[in-house]
Amino acid sequence: MKLRISFLFIILSQFFISQQGKIINNQSTAFEISDKDDSIEFIVYDTQLNLKKPVFLWCQGSLPYPIYVDSKEEGLWIIGGGITNFDVENIVKNYHLVIISMPKTPLIADEKDINESYWYYGNSKNENQPTLEFQKADYLENYVNRAQKVLKFLNKQKWVNRSKLIVAGSSQGSKVATKIAASNKNVTKLGLFSANPFGRIDQNIRQYRKQAEQKQISWEAADKGIEEEYQMFRDAYDPKKLAQKPELLAWKSFSVPLLDDWLQFKKPIYLAYGTHDIASDLNDLVPLYFIRENNSNLTLKRYLNLEHNFFEVENGKPNHEKPHWEEVMNDFVAWTLKKK
Repeated sequence: MKLRISFLFIILSQFFISQQGKIINNQSTAFEISDKDDSIEFIVYDTQLNLKKPVFLWCQGSLPYPIYVDSKEEGLWIIGGGITNFDVENIVKNYHLVIISMPKTPLIADEKDINESYWYYGNSKNENQPTLEFQKADYLENYVNRAQKVLKFLNKQKWVNRSKLIVAGSSQGSKVATKIAASNKNVTKLGLFSANPFGRIDQNIRQYRKQAEQKQISWEAADKGIEEEYQMFRDAYDPKKLAQKPELLAWKSFSVPLLDDWLQFKKPIYLAYGTHDIASDLNDLVPLYFIRENNSNLTLKRYLNLEHNFFEVENGKPNHEKPHWEEVMNDFVAWTLKKK
């Protein structure tokens, strides 16, 4: 009997500690929500949660990037789903900035387990291939379900102002943000960056056409590439092929068009993209659909001569010495603070 009581005490103690949060690198407070299906880790970018503020949920892009990396030489340093590109202080003046860890990816990863692109490959034999566990968990519905659990937890905290909830994401994260907003009535404003309104796989097909039109490849090569994209997508919908190649799950899941969700979301939407981004080319058509439906809740921000990650493009290539994410995010934050 004593053993059972002790065991129960340990479980409750761990749950209590996770609910209270743990300070990481004197920058953020980490939390963990555990249930029978998953363990979800996330951070609030603050160490003193004594001011009541609304939540700003930032949805990460693709690939299993950890939130922090533990380096022998540099100590802990943050990736944070790309928030290091932002003027974070400008966000946290008004919001609790929240980032959820990627599924089956540690919140803090040892540098020996990340590759040169800084994402976690863990026990994978190929450092350029995510773990099998991540591949099986890398689908849209899973990201949305995990986020809803985090938002449910946050909604109960005394330091959260529930009158407002901002959900935003970039690239793949824009898809996650869209589906969260579509299924959570508490979301008050939706931010979409470098989004593709028609899914994901279509941009590969459009890329082949563009390369052929610009004579970078032959039309024969474009034709072959497009047909291969079709076949890959067929495989993603074939249960047998999907079992053999779990990496196809993400292509199946994230290629779902988002436009209908945007049109049905009646609260303010902010859509920002760079004109040199193949993924976002079709955003130029989105206002036509809103006009047709007599919807006036869309704010569209087109950034000229910037690419997918908002770097300037020079001679057809991104110049990583000329970033614009800070400007892009500050514009969005200012928009969220407007009454409408």
